[in-house]
Amino acid sequence: MKLICTQENFKKAIYFCERVVSKQNTLPILNNILFETDKSRLRLSATNLEIGIVAKVGAKVEKEGKITIPARLISNFSANLPQGENVSIEMADQSLKIKSGSVKAAIKGISAADFPLIPRKSTEFLLKIPGIELKNILSKIMISVAFNEARPELTGINIIFGARELFFASTDSFRLSEYRLKIDEKNCNMENYKAFSEKRGNIIVPAATFQELVRIIPADDDKEVKIAIEEGQIFFEVDSARLVSRLINGKYPEYKHIMPKEFKTRVVGDKNSIQNAVKMASIFSSGKTSEISLKIDAGAKKIIVGAKSVEAGENSTELKFDITGPSQEVIFNSRYLLDGINTVSTQQVAILLNSAATPVGIKEIDEKSGEVLGDYTYIVMPIKN
Repeated sequence: MKLICTQENFKKAIYFCERVVSKQNTLPILNNILFETDKSRLRLSATNLEIGIVAKVGAKVEKEGKITIPARLISNFSANLPQGENVSIEMADQSLKIKSGSVKAAIKGISAADFPLIPRKSTEFLLKIPGIELKNILSKIMISVAFNEARPELTGINIIFGARELFFASTDSFRLSEYRLKIDEKNCNMENYKAFSEKRGNIIVPAATFQELVRIIPADDDKEVKIAIEEGQIFFEVDSARLVSRLINGKYPEYKHIMPKEFKTRVVGDKNSIQNAVKMASIFSSGKTSEISLKIDAGAKKIIVGAKSVEAGENSTELKFDITGPSQEVIFNSRYLLDGINTVSTQQVAILLNSAATPVGIKEIDEKSGEVLGDYTYIVMPIKN
């Protein structure tokens, strides 16, 4: 192997790969990144046997070859390279000689013969979603994913395939996030999609997979994320990177029935104001559940966010909000309530309630019309007093 590539693309490819690398020592090869030439490209691959990633780098290839290099070592080395220089790479025996500007190194590697094969898709892409839009959806959905491995299905994001819409959903059984994405001929092969959705109504994608996908989606352009789904696996392609992951086996909870179709009380007001009020109250809250109260005074058109504890004292903040429906008082876990408010991307937020013991909804508000928007819903369960 002998080639030259740009430092920027070299660093980016290693950045994509190094997080996926396995931390286990039972298979040393999984601690490495596979370097291999592919015509006029350098291809880097990494896997932990659950997620696999392939990143391609444009290069001037003089000699073909492949080798695996310890991910942690090459990541730390590349991160500290001086800016603006090209990278020259040459394989000698079982080492990789790297030179960039005045810096050079010889890194010992392992033969590529035992590196696991990363699956390739055998079907056409099913969906094409703008990267910026998908990142926005995932930023709203990821907060409700469970971390407890006792119920593996809750550690993933459920995707439901509707006739003209996708539903992304997550829940840890204390709160629930759902986002509806409308699809049409622009972002979907409708014929293939219809056949797929009739055969399979939903899938569960590991949250860790989406975390890695967010890392490789460019932040400053309109690149599309292409998605293909095959038996037990999901494939993503964006720009010069390809990500493949297993799907989670299991049945996702039937969550739709706990989402109220209508609410008795609607509270609408400035997002930043209630954000700050909840943060302030959480300082004075007590117990593991970090309890705070939300009092809604419909007559006075105000809400009072407060908390008190024997150790810290008490606090309350009054806010003038637009209120429709009867007065109510609800007790929340402050973190769960704040997480929902934080994901709202509009200047105003809507809090929707029925009673002190039933699910509470948080939604976004159309800045022009003042209407409650329906695509994103965050549901949080109150603490029963």
